Amino acid sequence: MAIQDLFGQPLKAVNIGLEDFAKSLESQGAEVVHVDWRPPLEGYVELTHTKDGIDIDEANAEALQRIRKGRPLLVGMGIAKDVVPGMEDRMLLHAGPPIEWERMCGPMRGAVMGAIVYEGWAETYEEAEKMAASGEIKFDPCHHHHLVGPMAGVTSPSMPVFIVKNETFGNLSYATQNEGLGRVLRYGAYGDDVLERLRWMEKELYPALKRALEVTGPIDLRSILAQALHMGDEGHNRNRAATSLLLRQISPAVIETSPKEVAIAVLKFIDSNDHFFLNLSMAALKAMVEPAEGIAGSTVITVMARNGTDFGIRVASMPDRWFTAPAPIVKGLWLPGYSEEDANPDIGDSSITETVGCGGFAMAAAPAIVRFVGGSASLALSVTQEMYQITVGEHEFFTVPVLNFRGTPLGIDVRKVMASGILPFINTGVAHKKPGIGMVGAGLVRAPKKCFEDAFAALVEAFS
Repeated sequence: MAIQDLFGQPLKAVNIGLEDFAKSLESQGAEVVHVDWRPPLEGYVELTHTKDGIDIDEANAEALQRIRKGRPLLVGMGIAKDVVPGMEDRMLLHAGPPIEWERMCGPMRGAVMGAIVYEGWAETYEEAEKMAASGEIKFDPCHHHHLVGPMAGVTSPSMPVFIVKNETFGNLSYATQNEGLGRVLRYGAYGDDVLERLRWMEKELYPALKRALEVTGPIDLRSILAQALHMGDEGHNRNRAATSLLLRQISPAVIETSPKEVAIAVLKFIDSNDHFFLNLSMAALKAMVEPAEGIAGSTVITVMARNGTDFGIRVASMPDRWFTAPAPIVKGLWLPGYSEEDANPDIGDSSITETVGCGGFAMAAAPAIVRFVGGSASLALSVTQEMYQITVGEHEFFTVPVLNFRGTPLGIDVRKVMASGILPFINTGVAHKKPGIGMVGAGLVRAPKKCFEDAFAALVEAFS
């Protein structure tokens, strides 16, 4: 073929790497095949066995099997100080890795101040702020107590919690009741309206649900999540189907065991709060992943959490060690009057959902989620497909209809993140960076690479 004949043909290109180059060629009428490729992260080396001869693939297969087989049941409720292991009288639990008051972000501080007044340890928020800074209050991560908390995740001794049991392995997990969206404690808001709701949840909602659970018996949360994924939920930011399924199960028992006025208020509250199931989803997935902790040689992530200042991960074979990096800013959709300038960095334990194959990893099952967090339906599909590249395998019970009921990507492998350069994808809510305001939007974010680079370096050192 002569050179003039070559340039007389329509241009076809293969683009490797940056997608913007492909878009630029497409805008000029070229036919483009885009190959999504990234170089390995810094420090990557092949890692197959530990120095003791443990096959890492086999260890990860064991972790995957334990997570898959977990069957989380909602078995009851209690007050945090009575049921949460290690909970103390002057202790507040929070989302994410460990942090001191001096480094806490605005919404975390707001939630702490609100919780202190809620407990009656201080009468005003000014007094609460001084008390928090004085060292009088002990702060500890929720994850250190088998508990998970959305956003700030602040849990105080008097707060009611759900009790979830992994029937397969016998371990327990815990989560508070969900307040809803907007001006709520977990988003860092405080004030009379916030505390009035919390006290109603303690005095009316909690006893009504506890009575109802005594009638219903254990509720299979894994089954609800599996059904919800077939109804448009992804288990993190879209919980409409799961909340509805839970409401169907408990409504008769609530009506049977509570005075009419209480039953009406409780059912209306749950019905008006599409996020009510979120806390249960988090506790269920926490219960499923915990049996994988402590498996020698495993490189599977068992915790992925944020406190609004730091983003932290923990690895199955190093269950007590945090690997942290600065929490990233979320790219989101904003409530009227707010913008990215108002946003606090990523916050919350709710990324436990992505850790166990839901949330951003299951977005293909919930294309409508993009109306809440931004993006497009095609993005929802591509994100789930991308996450298969960094996971050990697929879920057995959580499946995606549009992918011919393929299991969701499960078991984030530090090695695969390092080798591919692909970082875990999270969809999340956004809190105002100042205390006392609350929710300002929702959006999409990727975990910071430094967490994985540091974790991988520690694994190489330990395994070599």
